[in-house]
Amino acid sequence: MLNVIFACVHNAGRSQMAAAFLNHLADPQKAQAVSAGTDPGERVHPEVQAVMQEIGIDLSGARPRKLTEELAKTAQLLITMGCGDRCPYVPGLRREDWPLRDPKGLPTDEVRAIRDEVKSRVQDFLKTEGLG
Repeated sequence: MLNVIFACVHNAGRSQMAAAFLNHLADPQKAQAVSAGTDPGERVHPEVQAVMQEIGIDLSGARPRKLTEELAKTAQLLITMGCGDRCPYVPGLRREDWPLRDPKGLPTDEVRAIRDEVKSRVQDFLKTEGLG
């Protein structure tokens, strides 16, 4: 089982979308994901919830959580999305960075474009890793 953490600063947009897509698209016997942030927000951005709901993924129950070393130690892979130096380094943990725009406050069409890019990256990742 591959445990993946998707991390961004506020855990209120990109990382929430990525974890939801991985959990929706991956074989649950092969991979699972959680998301976290270095400075978690109060809630998932409403515009992110809305564009995910459009495609049948409900994030209304999702809550931002803190990316801690303890959480990072439960995973084999950390995929960061813009937290830069604020993301912890965990020895032995594979790390990738997906440079994606923060969807907070953007017009719906731009949030949809970010959503679609996140989905495409997750699909490519699953195909590359043989986890689909």
